[in-house]
Order: sequence, then structure tokens, then C-alpha cells
Amino acid sequence: MDSGALLDLLGNENRRRILRLLARKPCYVTEISEYIDVSPKAVIDHLRRMEEAGLVESQVDDQRRKYFHIAENLRLEVRLSPFDFGAKSAYPASADFDLAQFQYVSVRVAERRENDVAELATKLEELKDLERELSLTQRWVQGQLADVQNRLADTVGEGTDRLYADVLAALADGDRTVAVLAERLDAPEALVEGVLETLRERGVVAETDGEWRITE
Repeated sequence: MDSGALLDLLGNENRRRILRLLARKPCYVTEISEYIDVSPKAVIDHLRRMEEAGLVESQVDDQRRKYFHIAENLRLEVRLSPFDFGAKSAYPASADFDLAQFQYVSVRVAERRENDVAELATKLEELKDLERELSLTQRWVQGQLADVQNRLADTVGEGTDRLYADVLAALADGDRTVAVLAERLDAPEALVEGVLETLRERGVVAETDGEWRITE
């Protein structure tokens, strides 16, 4: 689902309250209505919109009553800084995801016997602790990111103009031509070329046969 559409959908407080309730247990419309003190008609409308978006699903029980539950794992990230604004949603989680491919990630969670209640409960607590640690790590990374962007912008003399820092980061990663840089940064080639010319005048980058590199 598009992150912008998801933000619009979750901008409604009652929808957020419904999702918090459904995160605890599946519910019927009447249960939701009583819990959040909103009319059944309004609850049905909220559920319909969230069901269309794929956030919730419905099933019918033996008494032919429809109840709702959250459809899948979903994480929504919003970034806001002087250098960046964006939202990113991630679908869905996987217990078999291979972390070995990421050079900066090392996770150790003890393996537990599959159906041992005590062991599984212990693993659940370990994973909750890991989630908290990863959240703190993400805050640290964002702080470092903002600090480096600020220092890089100050060094090249462009204040909070993010494009200068992004162009230099792309050059450091091996991108060399204006066309490739423009495609990676989703910016017009003329704009990227103007940034490169400004950086060349300041002695930060150089160009040879149409390929650019950082000089310092």
C-alpha cells in the first residue's frame, strides 16, 4: 500500500483506536462500537475503508456473525529532518528472513523448542527486548545521519540543501555520470549538473571524460 494513502487512512483517531483494539483480539462490530463509543454505522464505514486497503480482514463465525482482525504485519516509518521528508511502509514480516546478507546487522536470539510454552514465552520476551534495542539503534543512526549531513553541507557551503549531500554520497558510492546520478536521485539532469558545477568551482569534485569524482 502506498505510504501516503496509509498516512491518510491512519490520520483518523477512531481508526487508530479500532486497530489498537483489533491488535488485542478479533472483534465484532458491536464490540468495537461499545469499546470506542462510536455508532455501529460509523464503525462499519471505518472497517470498510480499512478492509479495502488491506489492513483488516473479516470472517463469519458459526452464528453467521462477522468479526474483524488485522490482516498482516506492517511497519510505517516517517522521516522528517531539515534534509529529508518521506514515509516508507514495509510488508510483511518473515520469520525466515536472512539477516546474514546485511553487513551491519548481527542478531542473536536463542533457538527454542517449537512447542514448549515456557521456552516460547522466554523467546517472546527476548524478541521484545531486541525490538526495543533496534528502536534505540535506529534513533542513533538517524542522529548520526543528521549530524553527517549537517557537517557535509557546512563543508561544501550549502547549508541545508540536501541535494548537494546526496550528490556527494552517490559519487562516493560509485555513481559517476550526470545521467546515472539524476536517475538515482530522481532529479532533473540539469539540476544535478548545476550542483556538480558548483562543487567543481569549490574544488570538491572533478570531471574527466564525462565522469565525476570527489577530489578531497
